[in-house]
Amino acid sequence: MKFNPADKIQDLQYFGEFGGVNPSISDSSTYTFLSAKTMFDTFEGNAEGCYLYSRHSSPSNLYLGQALAAMEGTETANVAASGMGAITPVLLQLCQSGDHIVSSRTIYGGTYAFMKNFLPRLDIKTSFVDITKLDVVEAAITPQTKVLYCETVSNPLLEVADIESLAKIAKKHNIKLVVDNTFSPLSVAPVKMGADVVIHSLTKFINGSSDTVGGVVCGTQEFIDSLRNVNDGASMLLGPTMDSLRAASVLKNLRTLHIRMKQHSHNALYLAERFEKDGLKTVYPGLQSHPSHELYKNMINKEYGFGGMLTIDVGSLDKANELMELMQNRNLGYLAVSLGFYKTLFSAPGTSTSSEIPLEEQKEMGLTDGLIRFSIGLDNDIERTYNMMKDCMVELGILTQ
Repeated sequence: MKFNPADKIQDLQYFGEFGGVNPSISDSSTYTFLSAKTMFDTFEGNAEGCYLYSRHSSPSNLYLGQALAAMEGTETANVAASGMGAITPVLLQLCQSGDHIVSSRTIYGGTYAFMKNFLPRLDIKTSFVDITKLDVVEAAITPQTKVLYCETVSNPLLEVADIESLAKIAKKHNIKLVVDNTFSPLSVAPVKMGADVVIHSLTKFINGSSDTVGGVVCGTQEFIDSLRNVNDGASMLLGPTMDSLRAASVLKNLRTLHIRMKQHSHNALYLAERFEKDGLKTVYPGLQSHPSHELYKNMINKEYGFGGMLTIDVGSLDKANELMELMQNRNLGYLAVSLGFYKTLFSAPGTSTSSEIPLEEQKEMGLTDGLIRFSIGLDNDIERTYNMMKDCMVELGILTQ
């Protein structure tokens, strides 16, 4: 039977303490024991089903972790208080002083800053490469390399990583392939293509309501156990713990992810095709003009489409800012960072989510001043949205009538 992550989520059922159709929320930071021996066994990790302290685990966090592991097809998962709270422990768990990372050059600005500016304090170095050039990727690997890191669809340039080929390179050199799959939940299953660890910022599409910050690491039981180890686990000792109330909230929203992703993708493809036809420089993996269109077409679960993210280039930062402000004034969305909201969100990544990347490196990778990143919303009448957006562009001289 074909792997469908939405079915895996749907098949999970939890009963609340009093028979509720939603699992009960454990609103407690610490848990009591009937015997001191059980407390000791739990602290040592030898008492399954018992809870000690919510930084270690809580029922609500474990429920959400189970659902996300089912979605990604991994043995288990560990949720965190933010996307960065998932990313940073993974890299610190896999790398020690003197080690090396090979990373895509186009990644989320926070991840880039952590690798470029923070990890060198621990004598962990990173080489940033064009992830679409497999020969360049392999050439960057050294005997000290421990991690190959990429995003399925890169932020913000929407480059597509050939996960299956990258996994072969990683296995050849006995290193771990870590994939941030935030832009493509349900559409792509990196573990099925050979990735070792999959990360999401739950803040984005998975939660979908821009009211919660969260993250998750999906992987083998062995690796997740190492993150949670009380003696040397990076997630355990750094403490990026998700609150139980937030975990319960994300779990509820996860149930509609399959419906939302279809609409995000439908709307984004419609707008991308129309914008490109109008002559705008448009980047979207669903367009045949995208350099990795055929690759991505063969990677995705077609039911969920090519995703909700697209970019256009309007030539200058001033023009980009003018357009975004006008679209916000016309109720077409919000001039805001992040993604996955029911309304369209737009930002100029060079001065926002990618501002940690030096200007000369932005230019080298093709991140221009006039680039606008769109997270396309769940608009019911996308043709109406397109016409309103086009009116804004005509008014500012970006397009002619």
